[in-house]
Amino acid sequence: MFKKAVEAKAQQRLSGADRKKLRRTVRDKFPRASDADIDALLPPKAEIIVAKFQNRVHVYGVEGGFPVFFDVDGRGSEIYPTVFALWKVPELLPSFMLKGGEVSQFVIGGADLMFPGISVAAGGLASFSAGEPWAVKVPGNPAPIAVGSTTMSSDEALKAGLRGKALRIMHYYRDLLWESVEGHYVPNAGFLEDVVFEDPLFLASNQPSDSFEGDTHGSDAQQSHINNENIGESVNVNDVIAETSAASIQNDSVNAAKEITLDACDLKSTDNDAAAKSDIELYSLSIEDVDSHLDRCLLQALHTTVKDKDLPIPGSTLWSNHVLACRPSGITVDIKKSSHKKLSKWLQAKSSTGLITIKEDKYKKEAMLISVNRSHPDYLPFKPEKRPVEKVDQAADCAASECCSQKVLEVVEVYKSSVHVNSIFASVGADTGKLYSASEASDIVFKYIEKENLVKQTEKAIVVLDATLCDALFKGAIKKGSTYPTEIHKKDLGATFISRMQAHHIVTRGSESVVRKGVLKTVHIMTERRQGNKKVTKVSGLETFLIDAEALASELQKKFACSTTVVELPGKKGHEVLIQGGVIDDVARHLLEQYGIPKRYIEVLDKTRK
Repeated sequence: MFKKAVEAKAQQRLSGADRKKLRRTVRDKFPRASDADIDALLPPKAEIIVAKFQNRVHVYGVEGGFPVFFDVDGRGSEIYPTVFALWKVPELLPSFMLKGGEVSQFVIGGADLMFPGISVAAGGLASFSAGEPWAVKVPGNPAPIAVGSTTMSSDEALKAGLRGKALRIMHYYRDLLWESVEGHYVPNAGFLEDVVFEDPLFLASNQPSDSFEGDTHGSDAQQSHINNENIGESVNVNDVIAETSAASIQNDSVNAAKEITLDACDLKSTDNDAAAKSDIELYSLSIEDVDSHLDRCLLQALHTTVKDKDLPIPGSTLWSNHVLACRPSGITVDIKKSSHKKLSKWLQAKSSTGLITIKEDKYKKEAMLISVNRSHPDYLPFKPEKRPVEKVDQAADCAASECCSQKVLEVVEVYKSSVHVNSIFASVGADTGKLYSASEASDIVFKYIEKENLVKQTEKAIVVLDATLCDALFKGAIKKGSTYPTEIHKKDLGATFISRMQAHHIVTRGSESVVRKGVLKTVHIMTERRQGNKKVTKVSGLETFLIDAEALASELQKKFACSTTVVELPGKKGHEVLIQGGVIDDVARHLLEQYGIPKRYIEVLDKTRK
C-alpha cells in the first residue's frame, strides 16, 4: 500500500460532522476499542486532518500529531489503524504472533505474512473471517509492526493445512507512510508519555518466547527483551518482569512496557537524553512561553523571509509561509495555545506596539500586513538565527532560479503577407511565405516606394499612391461611395501597411517554441463567488504562454496553502485552473514574476468587488 511514493493531492481539516462520522466508523469497525481508546486516538476537541492521495487512499491524523487511520478506498469500507495508533492502543486489533524475530525482516520489507511464519498457541488457531483487519507482533514486544487484512477464514486455513498467505500487509513499520511522518508530523505530549518504544526489531527476541501461552492475539503475558548493542550494555527485562506480579502484568502490560523501555532509554548517550528531554518539554509550554515563541518566530520571519517588495500580504500567508517556516527545529507553535487565541488578535497586538502595520481587507475580510517598522526597538536588537535548513532552502531556491532562467519567456509579434499586399511583395521580390517583424515589413513597402519613385517632390514626407499601393492599403477598407486617398504621410504608411498583413506571434520558453496565427491572446484571471459565499479564482489562457496548467496548479496550491484543480474548457479551448479563495492579485503577481508574462497580456476581473 505504501511501498511507492505517492504525492498527496489535497489536505484539509474535517468538519464536525465528518469527525463524528469517522468516530462512528472506527467504533463499528473496531469493537475491541473502548470509548477511552477512541478518545486517545481521536481527541474530541482536536482538529482532525485528512490527506487525500492520488491512489484514493485517505490518511487521517490529529493536527500536529501522527496519522492514526488510513482508508484504502476513501469510502470508509476498508479503514485500518496505523502502526502509530497500534502502539498507542496495542489491543485495538487482534494480532498474529510471529514464530521468531527473523520473520519480521520480511514483513517490514513489504512481504505478505504466510501461515508457516505464525506461532500458533496451545489452544489452537484463533477464529477469524476473511477480510478482517489484524496486526502483526514479534515475540517479546507488545508493539505491533504491521497491519493487514486476512486472506481467508480460520476454517479455510485449517483445511489448507495452515499453508499459503495469511495476511495481506497494508502498512508496516518504516514504510513510506512511516517515513513521511518525520517531515510532516510532530508527536504530541500524550503519545510521548504513553508510548515510548524503541525499534521493535531491537526489542524483539530472535526466538519464540517459551513462556508465551494463550490466544495469538493476546499480548498480556508477553515478555519484553531489550538488547542495546550501541552502548555495549543490556537490560535484562526478565528480571524486571519477575519482580512484577502476574496480576499486574495482566492488568497493566502497556505501562510495564513503557517502564521497561524508559529504563532502556536511560542507558542512551547524553546527547540523546537531551534531545528526548527537549521533545517532551516543548509540549509543556506555558501560555507565556508560547507567546514568546510566536514573537521570536515573527521577528525571525521579518528579518529573513518577509521583504518590503512583497508587501502587502494576507495574514494567513504571513502565518503559513513565514512564521511557521521560522519555527525552531522540533517545536510546534499553535496560536490557539497563546494568550491571543486567534491570528487576527495576535497581529493586531503586534500592530499596536508599532512593529508592524495591519489593515483589514474589507473584501477578503482578512488582516493584511501593510508594512514593517524596521527601526522598532524590538526589531533592531534581534539577531536572526542561521539554520542549516535555510542553507538547503537557499540552494534549492538557487537551483530553481537557474531552472527558471533557462525558461525565460520571449514573445515576438511577426507578420505574414496577405492577399492585400502580395502585389507589393512580388514587385520587390520578397518571399510571401516568410514571417517578418514590423520593421522588416515596413522596409518592404518603402523599397516599393523607392523603386516606383512615389515620394512627392514638393514635400518629401508625403507618398503619392499609385493604383497598386492604393489597393494594397485601402481596397476593402473604404466604404462604398467614398473616394480613395491619393497620398499618405510616411509616418502613417508603415502602420497601415502592417495592418493589412496577417498577424502572427512566436512564443518561446526555454527550448520550446511555437508559432501561432492571429493576435496574441491574454491570460484571463477572474474571481467570482460560489455557493456559501465562497470565492474561487479562475485562470485560463495559459497555453498561449506555454505554461503547464497542472504544474501551475501544484505551485499555487503550495504557495497559497489552498486547494486547486484543473478542468478542461469546452470546445478543446485549453485548460482552466480553479483556485480556492480570492487570490486574484497574488496569482497575477506570480505569473508576472515567475513566468515573465508582461502586464499587457494579463487581464484581471474581480466580480466579487462592488
